[in-house]
Amino acid sequence: MRKTSALLAALAALAGAVLFLTSTPAHAAATRIMPLGDSITGSPGCWRALLWNKLQSAGYTDIDFVGTLPAQGCLVAHDGDNEGHGGFLATNVANQNQLPGWLAATRPDIVMMHFGTNDVWSNIPPATILSAFTTLVNQMRASNPSMKILVAKIIPMNPSSCAECAQRAVNLNNAIPGWAATTSTQQSPITVVDQWTGFSTSADTYDGVHPNAAGDQKISDKWYPALVNALSGVTPTPTITPTDSGGCTATYKATGQWQGGFQGEVTVKNTGTAPTSAWTVRWTFANGQQISQLWNGTLSASGADVTVRNVSWNGSLAPGATATFGFLASWNGTNTAPAPTCS
Repeated sequence: MRKTSALLAALAALAGAVLFLTSTPAHAAATRIMPLGDSITGSPGCWRALLWNKLQSAGYTDIDFVGTLPAQGCLVAHDGDNEGHGGFLATNVANQNQLPGWLAATRPDIVMMHFGTNDVWSNIPPATILSAFTTLVNQMRASNPSMKILVAKIIPMNPSSCAECAQRAVNLNNAIPGWAATTSTQQSPITVVDQWTGFSTSADTYDGVHPNAAGDQKISDKWYPALVNALSGVTPTPTITPTDSGGCTATYKATGQWQGGFQGEVTVKNTGTAPTSAWTVRWTFANGQQISQLWNGTLSASGADVTVRNVSWNGSLAPGATATFGFLASWNGTNTAPAPTCS
């Protein structure tokens, strides 16, 4: 009788264990995020440390930064795994088929890509760089058909050894949104993250190319909302219904200056009480400055008089919302900041 009771007790315990194992849900695997790029991402890429800790503080703790490279300094505790290869070109990585091995080793769910700086430095045309981007995206999707892909407009560059690099970076960045729109899919969306706007080579880099501490903070802050959306399964879409009312202000600043040229930006703010559907900014240069390239706006210029109107996607502003456009221009001797008006 004791043997029978002992056997029944053992069977009951075994059944309970089986029931527990089959009824307890498995813990979901951490979301794996690959930071991909060149030295701006990896050497040491301290924006990754800032971003990691901001995510942790906000409660995004079930994540894993992945890559075949370890942390490369920063003196801040963080998950430092990354795929930021100093000196690498996106075109070479694509042509030499290097990415599939990195993907197989790390199996990311999300890729954050800031790539192309060295390609620009090497005077590779934007169309060739974007063709390489397409190859990389196809390889990402072969690894994970549901890959979420964040692609940066690269930060400005103005190295002392490359006077043309500033404009080349603008040319690449101007081409990225159109490429992304035609390459993105519902299953594997591509989100463009504007790392360009508001970034100054004079204030935010130590050599015209690589970010200093201020630049790292700006890069982290730009990645954060896009990455949070990706983690939440959200694809950003416009939500403002255009109407015409209210006023606006325009704030002008030079974000970088070099011999014979400078970079500027203007921030437009809706100061009214209702959404706006369009804006126009005007100013007059006092010292013969001339704009050679402008982005995020439509330029009309007559002599010293400059008029910039919104493009199709940034004219609608909610009350208190802002839009920023930037430009490259020439100067000679004096570069007095104008006082823009907005309507």
